[in-house]
Formats: sequence, C-alpha cells, structure tokens
Amino acid sequence: MERSLTKFYNLVEALQSLPSIGKKSAMRLAFYMVRDSPMDALRIAQAIEDAVSSTQICQKCLGLSEDELCHICSDDLRDKRVLCLVQGARDISLIEESGEYDGMYMVFEQLTQSNIAHLKELIEEYGTKELLFAFTPSLPNEAMILYIEDRLQEYALKFTKIAQGVPTGVRLENVDSLSLAKAIADRVEV
Repeated sequence: MERSLTKFYNLVEALQSLPSIGKKSAMRLAFYMVRDSPMDALRIAQAIEDAVSSTQICQKCLGLSEDELCHICSDDLRDKRVLCLVQGARDISLIEESGEYDGMYMVFEQLTQSNIAHLKELIEEYGTKELLFAFTPSLPNEAMILYIEDRLQEYALKFTKIAQGVPTGVRLENVDSLSLAKAIADRVEV
C-alpha cells in the first residue's frame, strides 16, 4: 500500500465492509467520491453521521425511529386490531412500500421471554384480533410461529402468515414489491 494514499485505502476498506460491496466496487466508489464528486461524498458523509446519531429504536414496535415512537406507532389511523411480526426493522419499510397493510408492527428478531412479554403487552394495549407473521418461510421460522402461537393461547387471536409467493429461504429484502404485496393481500390463517 502506498504510504501517501493511506486515507484513500482506509476509505476503500470502509466501503468494502458494507454488505454486497466487494473490493472492485469499493475501489470504484472511493475513486468516484474522491476524484469525480467530492461534494456528493461530503453530503453522503454528513447524511450518514446524521442518521447514525439521530436514529433509535421505537419503544413500541422496536423498529427504527428518530423519536421515542416511530411514525407508524404514532399514527392513530392505523388498524390496531392487526399486529404484524417481522424479523427486522427493514422488513417494516418493505411491507409499507407494498401499500397492502395498514396495521401495527413488532420487530421480533429473536425468540426470548422479553420479546414474548413485549408482544403480550402490545396485544393487550392494541386490542389485537389478528397476529400476522411476516417471517421468511423456513422450517426454523415455522417452529418459532408454533411456539409463539402456543404462548398466546390466552388471547382470542386469529393467526395468519404471509402467503406463499415469497420463496422459501429468501429474505423479504430480496422480494420484489409486487410479490410482497400479493403475499400480504393473500395471507393465510395459521
């Protein structure tokens, strides 16, 4: 590594640490930022700093927010009778883009007693009637759905999951909006 380009190569390494960015792409991006568009690079750096410093976890859905509650949990017009469990905060954005769902959410990344307790609190607070599982179809996730259903037997809930059309083993972030919208609209009772 050339001593005089240490900072440039540090940028390449930082970019390469991002998901799906290999060495060639990182190098191409670094050259673009440094040589072709330094103003864009500074704008991106500022946007990253702002997002990292002001983004937090929503106290209700456990998704991303810039306030104590996200815009969805703060929206009184949302259908609180339907609660959708997702595996990650980015899944909320994907489902919202589909335009097919107007209920509430909870990010359920891991099967823990605290997540089950939080889920029960939301069900009671919202008066939930339907619990929609928007998990990536897989055997471990099917087992988790059964476990959650078992822990919620005290509630009169309709259990549904997104319809097939989302291929088994494919993460929601890799599914096109039309397929995801169809899967939400055609959800099935569990």
